[in-house]
Amino acid sequence: MDPLLEVKDLEIVLELKERSVYAVNSVSFDVRQGETIGLVGESGSGKSMTCRSILNLLPGTKSKTVKGSVQFEGRDLLTLPKQEWQQVRGKQIGMILQDPTSSLDPVYRVGDQIVDTLRTHQKMSKKEAWERAIKLLQQVGIPSPEKRVSQYPHELSGGMRQRVMIALAISCNPKLLLADEPTTALDVTVQDQVLRLLKQLQRELGMGILLVTHNLGIVAEMCDRVVVLYAGKVMEIASVEQLFAAPKNMYTKGLIRSVPQLDSTGRLEGIPGSLPRMNQPLAGCPFRERCSLATEECADAEKTRLQEVSPGHWSACVHHERMCGF
Repeated sequence: MDPLLEVKDLEIVLELKERSVYAVNSVSFDVRQGETIGLVGESGSGKSMTCRSILNLLPGTKSKTVKGSVQFEGRDLLTLPKQEWQQVRGKQIGMILQDPTSSLDPVYRVGDQIVDTLRTHQKMSKKEAWERAIKLLQQVGIPSPEKRVSQYPHELSGGMRQRVMIALAISCNPKLLLADEPTTALDVTVQDQVLRLLKQLQRELGMGILLVTHNLGIVAEMCDRVVVLYAGKVMEIASVEQLFAAPKNMYTKGLIRSVPQLDSTGRLEGIPGSLPRMNQPLAGCPFRERCSLATEECADAEKTRLQEVSPGHWSACVHHERMCGF
């Protein structure tokens, strides 16, 4: 099966007032129809930047450089003319942003915001779009949708606002859904409801999902494959089963060890150190200053390229074969 989305050698450099930021470095991965891919890493690893670049929604800095390709059904989105974006953004690719409070317009009813999206992308009368908005709210599990459709965002709970965001994202039956930390600021119960809803909608619509998160519990529950990012570089790509059973990158192993376990009695392990400065291109493994296995080889850009270490399992670690005892 051909990939629905194929990101290849993506590089993003932001030119800020006093420095350049090399935010994303040669990132490559793909998403297939009906598949959920997790984009994982700590804050500052380039997850959201990678996700937003797919829809040309990078922050409005004075200058930015984007290289590589983002192929969606055979079209390179990085070279897509401005006038063609309306046929892609919101229609073929939907997106759920981190914070529904700031993503929804506070001065418009939620129904009006859904209607506006529907009428922009589909030939519908206002009445038809309003009826469709009610059905969408019902589809995402909002009780009394006929009442909620006429309410303003501030009248809804955080969980309901996130469901409205999901309704907006799927309103045009997209082939691909980008979910950027979709459970941020939600309590655990509501978080579980939202994740179950996304899985249900994926089965109904057959869409691919790119899920951005730092929560490995969500990854284990939701994803088929995982892309691990660190300092803007792909460190590992594997199925969920491969990743948790036998990680092949020391950064991935550190992430897994730092997750609290119910049966753990010892001190919670963390990853010492912090992200490297990203004001210049990083040669070699960006994690080597924090890694207990680091050697001179780790500074070699060629030796730390992403390579397939077993069927379907890719790692950028020189010492992936030595990791069994660590």
